[in-house]
Amino acid sequence: LGVQFALGAFAAGLFCAISIGFVKNNCRVKEDAVMGIIFSGMFALGLVLLTKIETDIHLLHILFGNVLGITTEDMVEAGLIAAIASLVMLIKRRDLLLYCFDPAHAAALGLPVKWLHFGLLVFLAVTIVSALKAAGIILVIAMLIAPGAIGFLLSRSFDRMLAIAVGVSVISCLAGTILSYHMDSATAPLIVVIQSAIFIFVLAISQLKQGRAKADVIAA
Repeated sequence: LGVQFALGAFAAGLFCAISIGFVKNNCRVKEDAVMGIIFSGMFALGLVLLTKIETDIHLLHILFGNVLGITTEDMVEAGLIAAIASLVMLIKRRDLLLYCFDPAHAAALGLPVKWLHFGLLVFLAVTIVSALKAAGIILVIAMLIAPGAIGFLLSRSFDRMLAIAVGVSVISCLAGTILSYHMDSATAPLIVVIQSAIFIFVLAISQLKQGRAKADVIAA
């Protein structure tokens, strides 16, 4: 359509975020089901448009990313988005934490629950868009979820979870990039493989600890 890739992706992501929030607030359907329907519908619409519109962007690059195709402008753009998102997270950390764990309590305290909800969705959409060229629309979801899940398994403190998630993200990205160079393989999939391996390892360790704790309780 003659629209820049990042701008079109941002508009689509913003539409998805607002649509998810609106449908979730005005419908009995659960949020995960709403997200699945809207994301799948937008993804299917994108594939239909891709077959009808001439573009120099390859479908595989949209799905799985193209790290080698990232320009300096893309890196600056991603850095600015990361800085803004981190700043907002630091400033509104307590409000966001309370809203995520207890929305009813947050509303009772007079916090703008709807704005916090839509704000989180918008920042999520912007973050996904900033990583699309590097990771692709499929693998970026795994990169968003895996580090947080690992942090959740390793710590009960929210601040420590954030620190662990950031550390896992940085280490896996560096390791995936280095391995992809030596293995002559795609970078984004290797990063996700490393994050998945870390998650499985941490999950296995946590299950073993829980099993030993239960055994000690029974023995006592």
